[in-house]
Amino acid sequence: MAPLVDQNAIIRGNRIAYGVHGEGTPVVLLHGTPSSSYIWRNIVPVLVKAGFKAHVFDLLGYGLSERPWSESTDTSITGQVSILEGLLDLWQLNTFHLAAHDIGGGVAQRFGVQSIERLKSLTMIDVVSYDSYPSKRTRQQMSEGLEKLIKKPDAEHRANFKNWLLSTHSHEANFDSEALQLYLDFISGPVGQASLFRHQVAHYDPKHTMEIADRLDVLGQVPVQLIWGANDTWQVVDWAQKLNRAISGSELHIVENCGHFAPEERPEEIAALLVDFLGRAG
Repeated sequence: MAPLVDQNAIIRGNRIAYGVHGEGTPVVLLHGTPSSSYIWRNIVPVLVKAGFKAHVFDLLGYGLSERPWSESTDTSITGQVSILEGLLDLWQLNTFHLAAHDIGGGVAQRFGVQSIERLKSLTMIDVVSYDSYPSKRTRQQMSEGLEKLIKKPDAEHRANFKNWLLSTHSHEANFDSEALQLYLDFISGPVGQASLFRHQVAHYDPKHTMEIADRLDVLGQVPVQLIWGANDTWQVVDWAQKLNRAISGSELHIVENCGHFAPEERPEEIAALLVDFLGRAG
């Protein structure tokens, strides 16, 4: 399948790969870590068929977007908000629906509390929030030191992170083998392995969500939908319930037999929930 991101733009001095699909009401989709916009590949066609214009991009330091050599380049949740704002200018979007997964949900939360007037609705799928990250397993990995992790032999690195990726599904057999290989390739090799640790793992810092945690009620000014995999071991359902309580009027949908990578493992259910919610949100 051809990538959803088939165009490039310089945003804040960095090359960002993006794609725009369909015509109609605009929807922006934010992916998380350690994935890319590829995670929306089975969602976008459904949105387009339903009359929405889907805007996707790979976060800076992820997927097909630029992988900065400099560690000073801000690829944190906060830094990605600036990238999103630059793309919104490029796309000439003043108001739009926003849907986000994982780390993308942290970006969405920060953008939302700062610019709620621009959102028509917000959907958050298995997102980070508060101090819900990094996971215990990731903290253990980080304790080895990022430079040591960067220098691990490719075969050892790939074996470790293949298992890490497989844990995003309720059942390992549900993970599409081609998708698994693509995600693994993005975070491996001479560029991908170093970029994973310097521009993804290094920024697994809950300060970016804790800084706005007491303002999450602002998001309740627009329709908010929370979608969660019942078997998510990265962001357990307790965090979904906490967000649901914090955001007045928000909907919470639990998807059975589904892990952390809900758009990857259960795309039909996620797409159906999105189309229904966006239709009701107007």
